[in-house]
Amino acid sequence: MKSNQSFFFKLLIVQCLVVVCFSQDFDFFYLVQQWPGSYCDSKQSCCYPTTGKPDADFGIHGLWPNYKNGSYPSNCDPNNPYDESKISDLVSSMQEEWPTLACPSGNGSKFWEHEWEKHGTCSESVLTQHQYFQAALDLKKDVDLLQILEKAGIEANGESHPLNDIKDAIKNAVGVAPWIQCNVDSSGNSQLYQVYLCVDTSGQIIIECPLMPRGKCGSTIEFPQF
Repeated sequence: MKSNQSFFFKLLIVQCLVVVCFSQDFDFFYLVQQWPGSYCDSKQSCCYPTTGKPDADFGIHGLWPNYKNGSYPSNCDPNNPYDESKISDLVSSMQEEWPTLACPSGNGSKFWEHEWEKHGTCSESVLTQHQYFQAALDLKKDVDLLQILEKAGIEANGESHPLNDIKDAIKNAVGVAPWIQCNVDSSGNSQLYQVYLCVDTSGQIIIECPLMPRGKCGSTIEFPQF
């Protein structure tokens, strides 16, 4: 009898661990958009996707679940792999709004597979695979970064702009402060690379960031052409 009780107790522990591992809890998302001109104007360079050169616009990098303590979950469910048949109606939009610039050239599938399996699976308690990609597309549509910056007189023409002017333009339009990530061009100049905004756990509402990522930009940064 004791042996049976011990077996069932161990089975209960295993079941609880499975629930913990695959009922991913997180505190918020980072919506990350990247400027292709800065991705390509660097030592690593870039390769245009097989579908052709992307538009001169910010592209989605990812929608990433995060914790308020600065850590983040990743690769949460190996049993739920990327399945493009589940998002077939979104592929054309993703090729435009979520293009790959990695080398060698691709059609985007490997990029999206990486984003879903590393990040998206950690939100599957809230969003299905289709809902995850749709949420990112909807958020980008709601936050037109290029239009916001151009209205503030900040254009992608290779000129430099005060970092605070860029932050203020986005905050005034969106209502919350962004985090700006910079990289350096082939000459070592700091440039606008990625913009982070925070999103609630539903994947629908932009919120104040509970925590900003680490990293620094110069007080003045370039906004390169693409």
